[in-house]
Amino acid sequence: MFRFSAGWGAAAAVAAGGALLCPGPAAAQQSPTPPVADPPAGPLSPAAPDPFEALNAPLDPSAPLDAMPDIGVDWPDMEAGQGDAIADAPQAGIADAASERSYTVDIAGLETELEAALRPRFEALSTLVQNRKDPANAAQIDRRAREDADLLAELLRSQGYYDALVQTRAEPPPAAGGPVRVTLEAEPGPLYRFADVRLPGLEGAGDAAALRNAFAVKVDDPVNAEQVTESEAALRAELGRRGYAFADFGTLDIAIDHEARTATLTLPVDPNGARQFGRIVVEGRPLFSAEHIQTIARFKPGEGYEAAEVEDLRRALVATGLVSAVTIRPVESADRKTVDLAVALEPAPMRTIAGEAGYGTGEGIRIEASWQHRNLLPPEGAVTFRGVAGTREQLIGATLRRSNFLRRDQVLTAQMAVSHVDRAAFDARSFYLTGSLERQTNIIWQKKWTWSLGGELIASDEQDVDVDTGTTRRRTFFIGALPATLSYDGSNDLLDPTTGFRLSGRFSPEASFQGSPFGYSRIQLDGSFYRPVTDRVTIAGRARLGTIFGASRDRIAPSRRFYAGGGGSVRGYGFQRLGPRDAVFDDPIGGRSLAEFSIEARIRFGNWGIVPFLDAGNIYTSPLPEIDDLRFGTGLGVRYHTRFGPIRVDVGTPLNRRSGDDRIAVYVSLGQAF
Repeated sequence: MFRFSAGWGAAAAVAAGGALLCPGPAAAQQSPTPPVADPPAGPLSPAAPDPFEALNAPLDPSAPLDAMPDIGVDWPDMEAGQGDAIADAPQAGIADAASERSYTVDIAGLETELEAALRPRFEALSTLVQNRKDPANAAQIDRRAREDADLLAELLRSQGYYDALVQTRAEPPPAAGGPVRVTLEAEPGPLYRFADVRLPGLEGAGDAAALRNAFAVKVDDPVNAEQVTESEAALRAELGRRGYAFADFGTLDIAIDHEARTATLTLPVDPNGARQFGRIVVEGRPLFSAEHIQTIARFKPGEGYEAAEVEDLRRALVATGLVSAVTIRPVESADRKTVDLAVALEPAPMRTIAGEAGYGTGEGIRIEASWQHRNLLPPEGAVTFRGVAGTREQLIGATLRRSNFLRRDQVLTAQMAVSHVDRAAFDARSFYLTGSLERQTNIIWQKKWTWSLGGELIASDEQDVDVDTGTTRRRTFFIGALPATLSYDGSNDLLDPTTGFRLSGRFSPEASFQGSPFGYSRIQLDGSFYRPVTDRVTIAGRARLGTIFGASRDRIAPSRRFYAGGGGSVRGYGFQRLGPRDAVFDDPIGGRSLAEFSIEARIRFGNWGIVPFLDAGNIYTSPLPEIDDLRFGTGLGVRYHTRFGPIRVDVGTPLNRRSGDDRIAVYVSLGQAF
């Protein structure tokens, strides 16, 4: 019987990224050097050579050296032709033993499934693999092979093969100058299994049966270090989820019986009683008050303690952008019934200066700069001053954004700006005040339902083309709007969904004064779906319908009409180039309704992907879209997937283009098209 304790978790962890601590016999078996034969017994005959003569004779510099103790075969003669013996060219053999050669690495003797399980960790730690780009001489390759033999044997034992043996061998290259083939020949031996799994003390928990199921290692399972480590982590997490904030684990003990080829696992557990959430206490410099941190938390005092909720609070505090480091320390109360959370926050830099510059076809040059103080009006009251200078757009404005306002992920926004926008469809000089209260979703907490309510006051002097007379005109509009949105997200990922669907609706009643007051309403409905076909292919579709009713197109300010075309609309067409155009300048004039449809196949290969797509849509002067008159665009996109979502490059072409439409359009952005 062989016993070891403490460090089993380290063994599994280091199996994925460092030295291993698994017990067992020696890792590698090397072929012994043949013993030197004793001289024959009896008196030497006069004709027999003197056995000590060679020791006294001078060395012949042309004589070959004895074979070097290396990987198990004679070092190949790289300089001589294929099939030449080293004995026939001693000087060349000596030179080859010291010369540096490339090599290949193979593993033999393992079943396909076992080799696939070990291969990633072996290649991450292998001396041969890590240095394969550096040619080496015979002694260096021999040393690397021996180290890898030890490594492979330890990895096999981490999988439960405690009698594993690994030998090394090298084979000369099939062609002169080719790489030496180094092979690790493994004999896994029998698989050891657990004969008993004990968790003493766990029965003290009220829900011991459910906790025991969280520890996935069972009797007759292989003695697998990684599985034991994962099971221990899962049990800790389940204890935390069920309110055992101060659960204590004893020393992990694994007893190996080599005769029976079994093992016994013992892990003492002291649940130490379930707890409830208590107060939040701020330690150190108070960046946020305890009340505001409680607003961000997804739990209330008196609810059952869950370690996952504490981690969620830590991530949410970091996501504010105001915190560089967060420490949350559970503190047991005097009555041993509740857990207070001591929160210490390290402030991050509060001020940011940002800028960007770009150029787009039809958009011209655009330069934007901003200055932001993310906590000018605490808590989380960010003030941003922003300016835009460009060929088609100029703007100066200020924005107040208060995050986690009265509730987590609820945002209050107010904005004031003066802008000049020069589009093909219109020229607008505007001043506007806007405000909104919205419930947001994010990658930390992707919500099913989100909403927003807002108000807008706009004064805009706009120039467009009078369709009836064919002349340009300039009119001033005073507009008030109360936009509201409601969205449902049933997808599996916020940035790159592969299953589910999304629905959203926007309703904005608006009052306008131009000559005389009048009113109208804007409605827009969006829907998308995502359906996996294989592990690598997802079919995605989108539809958008919009209408403006209550006023004619000519009375509605040009900047408030519907437009379509571009990267987020119908790809293949220019920005806002779909729909009716004026007869004089051939510029778009917008409309009262729109219809857009898209379908694409998202095919992924690792971090890269290709996306063939087909889009359709148009703008109409009637209040309801006429789907029988659609413009189609198609093309191919490339995606590079990052942790922040895919980087998108789409190249599209119009299928039924009109005069003035380009044959090719390119779009670059972050995130999927929809």
